[in-house]
Amino acid sequence: MATAKTRAPAWLAQADLAKAYEAGQLEREIYRWWETRGYFKPRIDPTRRPFVIPIPPPNVTGALHTGHGLTLTIEDILIRWHRMLGEPTLWIPGTDHAGIATQNVVEKLLAKEGKTRHDLGREKFVELVWQWKERYHARISEQIRRMGASVDWDRERFTLDEGLSRAVRVAFKRLYDDGLIYRGTYLVNWCPRCMTVISDLEVVYEDEPEQGQLWYIRYKIARDETDREWRLAADPQAEAITIATTRPETLLGDTAVAVHPDDPRYRHLIGRTALLPALGRPIPIIADSYVDREFGTGALKITPGHDPNDYEVGQRHGLPIVNILNRDATINAEGGPYAGLDRFAARQQLVADLQESGNLVKVEPHLMKIGRCERCDTIVEPLISTQWFCKATALAPAAIAAVREGRTRIVPERFEKIYFHWMENIRDWAISRQLWWGHRIPVWYGPDDKEFVALDEAEARAQARAHYGHDVELRQDEDVLDTWFSSGLWPFSTLGWPDETEDYRYFYPTSLLETGYDILFFWVARMMMLGIYLTGTEPFHTVYLHGLVRDEHGRKMSKSLNNVVDPIDLIERYGTDAVRFTFATSSSPGLDFSLQPTRLEAARNFANKLWNMTRFVVGNLDRERERAGARESRHPLDLATLTLPDRWILSRYGRLVEDVNRLLQGYNLGEAGRQIESFLWDDFADWYIEAAKVQLEDATHRTTTQMVLFTVLEGALRLLHPYMPFVTEAAWQHLTNAAGAVAADREALPEALIIAPYPQAEAHRPDAAAEREWELVREIVRGVRNIRKERGVEPARWIEAIIVAGDKHAALEGVRAVIARLARIAPERLTIVPELAQRPTQAATFVTGGVEVFLPLAGMVDLAAERARLQQELQRAEAEIARRQAKLANENFVSRAPAAVVQRERDALAEAEATAARLRELLASLA
Repeated sequence: MATAKTRAPAWLAQADLAKAYEAGQLEREIYRWWETRGYFKPRIDPTRRPFVIPIPPPNVTGALHTGHGLTLTIEDILIRWHRMLGEPTLWIPGTDHAGIATQNVVEKLLAKEGKTRHDLGREKFVELVWQWKERYHARISEQIRRMGASVDWDRERFTLDEGLSRAVRVAFKRLYDDGLIYRGTYLVNWCPRCMTVISDLEVVYEDEPEQGQLWYIRYKIARDETDREWRLAADPQAEAITIATTRPETLLGDTAVAVHPDDPRYRHLIGRTALLPALGRPIPIIADSYVDREFGTGALKITPGHDPNDYEVGQRHGLPIVNILNRDATINAEGGPYAGLDRFAARQQLVADLQESGNLVKVEPHLMKIGRCERCDTIVEPLISTQWFCKATALAPAAIAAVREGRTRIVPERFEKIYFHWMENIRDWAISRQLWWGHRIPVWYGPDDKEFVALDEAEARAQARAHYGHDVELRQDEDVLDTWFSSGLWPFSTLGWPDETEDYRYFYPTSLLETGYDILFFWVARMMMLGIYLTGTEPFHTVYLHGLVRDEHGRKMSKSLNNVVDPIDLIERYGTDAVRFTFATSSSPGLDFSLQPTRLEAARNFANKLWNMTRFVVGNLDRERERAGARESRHPLDLATLTLPDRWILSRYGRLVEDVNRLLQGYNLGEAGRQIESFLWDDFADWYIEAAKVQLEDATHRTTTQMVLFTVLEGALRLLHPYMPFVTEAAWQHLTNAAGAVAADREALPEALIIAPYPQAEAHRPDAAAEREWELVREIVRGVRNIRKERGVEPARWIEAIIVAGDKHAALEGVRAVIARLARIAPERLTIVPELAQRPTQAATFVTGGVEVFLPLAGMVDLAAERARLQQELQRAEAEIARRQAKLANENFVSRAPAAVVQRERDALAEAEATAARLRELLASLA
């Protein structure tokens, strides 16, 4: 949408170039203008390859956090960059229904009213959750806008939209028909609070092991098949085997005791029968190499119904599976006298009974990893349950090959190894959830539990009629699908799949998936598996993984630590551009970073500095030259009219353009942003603008200086725009409108910075000679400034200087006025000569780049007063030297004090001696 610039936008009239940049007054107006003008919408162009990012859809459970802010920042930088490169650019926004998380939030609200979802019933409860969704969806959309995200709002999607819901049903049926979805009874992770199965990835562990206990329990060895005595108090010498466990209540479900086949301690017991000390149930003693002989006593209780490793042992030995838990983690009838107790109450009672009966040998502290539900922090229980599963083991090989063969690239590359390891050891994925909020599983059951998988109930009825020969009553499966199943379709379901829509044909596969490394397996891997299988191609060409945002102390942000930060709070304080720039330049691919207030303040200062640069340039454009600048800034400047500062800044700008494009292509966004800031603040503001102030006073150079100021600032604003879109758009509008809005200008500039072409390297070629010559000028100015500071010369004083330039004479003579102004040297007292017969005395001297600089001291300081001051400082330094030498000469101190203390004294002595030596040099120069 590269329309020519015709007039200033309406909001610009209200945004004058005040001294300070007021972000709050401009950001909403600018965003509304962008959105209204349609700049976020791509045009389908069959001749151009599009750039597409599917936004990681945030959960509709509340407000966005800093992690979302980082995601939006990185993705918008890439989107704006590619849009300015002229590519049809699509960023698809949307939100996720977040089954468990959203249902938990609403259920907690009901609990405050003393109600449960069952009091409302499924239909009423789902209606209530939809109301929640509408309220928080609007809040999230506003936050995305406040972050400056240039998404195509006309294509916004929600995972429970009808189109996306149909895609879910089509995907489920296709996978089912192909034998990749099945229903089975297996050991799963069960959350007693959420009352649903959860995947391995949704079970979280603390970084550090938690303090638990290890209970040592005696299992009596049965004398014969009729031996059912389990209380050892009457016979403490009876033959027994002791096991150690971290979950004593699960012994109610034990079906064996296992020992290592090569363990001589227990070889004689293999094949014998042990008795459960709480229930008296006989269980076999088996041999299995899984047993760790070093853990506990080297004998393990085997509970196939409540431990995944025990489940595998049980499968190998054909052991029965005993489930002792109800879905709410209370003990069921299999627990005998403990039935009805909560699992932890049962533990307490069982341990007391074991102690009373003499079966509890001892209890030891034990550090352990405890799995908790990611959503509610409840301790997860392994539980035998009938669930729907997806054969991830069959889908994974194609997803592995796509990365291994380079069709999909992961950035940073080190995450490829992690991806391969997980995918190569993947297990089938439990995709059903015992919830009401979500995509209900499209399966209907007949009277004999025959399964009918269909896209809707009418199709299911038709299938049933064909099967039974007549209409029968059907019931739909009560469960819903795992949220990650629907979000696994996100890159193509948002584009209209399974229909061959224009969007799907043109924008799929997408270009880049950008997200946090912590959901590489939750989301990225599942999109890869489902995308390749259902569409025949990888869903994206590149996966960019960013790190986590931590607080200023390096801690992970969490509600329990009360350190979660709402990006809108940061925006209100610092402005969107400062928040975005901090996120972008603090982060590197795949690495966590701490959100430091000092960096936010520095970014806000940078935005204000940029604003003031613009004020200076706009304020120094002559009306006629403004128009010429607007026309001619798009073409190479006449090199014959350029001064050394002009050539230098254009060369530095050319190098910056090369570096930024290279860094962006390599996804090194942080370094690219830092280089733009360094160029604008250090090179352009601190050096070129200061030199330009001198050149603008010279009629010979004024016109060219104006053109260079305009050219470099206008180009730098384009470079910076993806990072700081609001302040750059406002500054660019002021700059380009000041450059005139006559007919000739309309062909040169688009109407908005957001659609302006991104600068390319061929615009200004580097000029190595100019850079070397100007670096010499900077070194001279820095040297003079350092001596002035060292000598305590008042900032306002104009001093004398002699520069012996040798073969650099002509180059330095050409910037005489600039050197004089920047170094505060009186122009009439600045001498630049090729050679000097006699070096001046009583002058501060330094050499840089083969050039000697002399600063006569008489013109800078009162020599007598300066000698007296330096003599006093030397006396203090010599007294310090004497004191420390005496201390180090004391043998008692040196031999008895800690080595670090002695070393500190030696270091302090060396520093004092260096200070004294420098003071003697300064005094000698005044002689």
